[in-house]
Order: sequence, then structure tokens, then C-alpha cells
Amino acid sequence: MTTIGYIIGSISSTSINRQLVEAMVKLAPEGVEFKEIEIKQLPFYSPDLEAEFPQIAKDFKQEIVDVDGVLIATPEYSRSIPGVLKNAFDWSTRPYGDMSFNGKPVAIIGASQGPISTAAAQQHLRAIMGHFNAIVMGQPEGMIQVAPGLLENGEITNEGTAEFLGMYLQSFASLIERVQKANA
Repeated sequence: MTTIGYIIGSISSTSINRQLVEAMVKLAPEGVEFKEIEIKQLPFYSPDLEAEFPQIAKDFKQEIVDVDGVLIATPEYSRSIPGVLKNAFDWSTRPYGDMSFNGKPVAIIGASQGPISTAAAQQHLRAIMGHFNAIVMGQPEGMIQVAPGLLENGEITNEGTAEFLGMYLQSFASLIERVQKANA
């Protein structure tokens, strides 16, 4: 069984990225299970907190380590990733030299109502993950424009989009498998 942790870059109760991932979970290839890695309760990162590293941050880091790969679904805020997501990533790299994403397969996806979807945010996120030495899936890219009715009752209603997302997840599962074989 391959375990994919997913991080939703928005803490909004109406996040379309959360809706997207919840629908994607239903399209998972056989042998893949999903587990959410939550970021909402993490405190604001400050070096002042490192001496007594918060347990919630330790748990967050361990959840990243414990999964086979991480799917990050991010909205785009002001042409970048949300601050709450960056805050989580800052915790993932502390204490210095203990980066949770080091060597971890990562897939980046995002949903937006806009015509360029989350392209700018995803570019920033790729740069961050590169610095963390994560193994980021290059293709296919997942920039999903959410038109009215695309996400209904936890399902993707457009057959072409559902097919793409199934293929996207299969590609990510294949990347995870290749990384595991290389590390064996």
C-alpha cells in the first residue's frame, strides 16, 4: 500500500482545493491510500519557539516523514502561496538541518476560478520544494480551473477533468514507486 499525505494550502471552510482533493481521493489508483496532513493548528513560526519545539510541529514533521509522498493543493493568494502554507513549510525545516521534505516525492496541484488557475503559486512552491530537496513531479502539471458545477457532491462532474486527475494520481504513484526502488 502506498500512502500519500496531502496538505491543503487553504484553511478556509469553503476551500475549493479541499473539495478538489476530496474528489481526487475517490479517483485514486488501486493500492493508494490518502491521509491529510493538517496545517491549521500550527503556531506562527518563530525561532523563539525552537528551544521548546511545539509538539504539534513535531507531529506535523513526523506525518510528512511517515508517508510515501505528499500531494500539496494550493490556492493562489496575491500571485503566491498562502502565508499559512509557507508557515507550515517553515516548521518543516526546523530545527536547522532536519528538513522533513528531504528526498520526499511531492506533487503540486491547485484549483482556482481564474483562467491561469494557480500557475504563479505553483512556480513559487516548486522553488521552495527545490530548496527543501524534495523530488517534485514535473509532469503532468495540475492547474485546475474550477468552473461552476465542476465539483458537486464530492465528485468531479467533467469526464475529461476526472480522467486527467486519475492519470495525474497514477503518475504520482509511479514517481513514488521509482523513488522507493532507487532508495531500496
